Amino acid sequence: MAKHKVDIFIPCFIDQMFPETAFNMVKVLESLDCEVFYNPDQTCCGQPAYNAGYFEDAREVASKLLNEFNKPDRFIVTPSGSCGGMLKNGFTSLFKQTPNLHQCRVMQKNVFEFTQFLTEVLKVEHIPHSKLGGLAVYHDACSALRELKIKEGPRKLLSNVEGLELIEAADCESCCGFGGTFSVKFEPISVAMAEQKIESALALNASYIISTDTSCLMHMDGYIQKKKLPIQAMHIADVLANGW
Repeated sequence: MAKHKVDIFIPCFIDQMFPETAFNMVKVLESLDCEVFYNPDQTCCGQPAYNAGYFEDAREVASKLLNEFNKPDRFIVTPSGSCGGMLKNGFTSLFKQTPNLHQCRVMQKNVFEFTQFLTEVLKVEHIPHSKLGGLAVYHDACSALRELKIKEGPRKLLSNVEGLELIEAADCESCCGFGGTFSVKFEPISVAMAEQKIESALALNASYIISTDTSCLMHMDGYIQKKKLPIQAMHIADVLANGW
């Protein structure tokens, strides 16, 4: 019998553009004896509307999510610090002084970002047979670091990937420049921030830049592809599921 029951919440970016990352997360969770559930009715967490100030629209979307993730005996795991931060923190603001606040609080106790769940709940720091050769830098995605306080967990997991050497970039905690609509409204600044992150990694001869958030990776990969640079952006779930 599986030790943990897990509902997975798949962010919009991953659902629409990087579904293999979701499958890799499931692959890792199942290898660790988790029973994984996926509700196909799930949609957005409401973060885009929330960040843009459309709180009523965000609350409507968030209310739908509350009803979709209503199993108190299951963990809720997401491969995104950004969406995890929205569920853990943004929902408190949305449902404050509403009848749904208690339901929100119950849900929030079960929410974990993927690496956070591995290291803090399952107490796992090594995924057997994970393998990736080369040098890598880890990018601390803003929401994962600042909202969920995720720092050492991903590094411990990556340090145990066979063939991978993790090196620290001086600007590992600097923003990549995505920031949702920020990258649209302030494109030159956004691109310059991505350039700084990538050039910093290249200066260390890194072959990979790895993070918990696909939105950051997608933004940096856009710069990498445009400039045809010899470095690859990878989600940590894809790294941990590689080689087996």
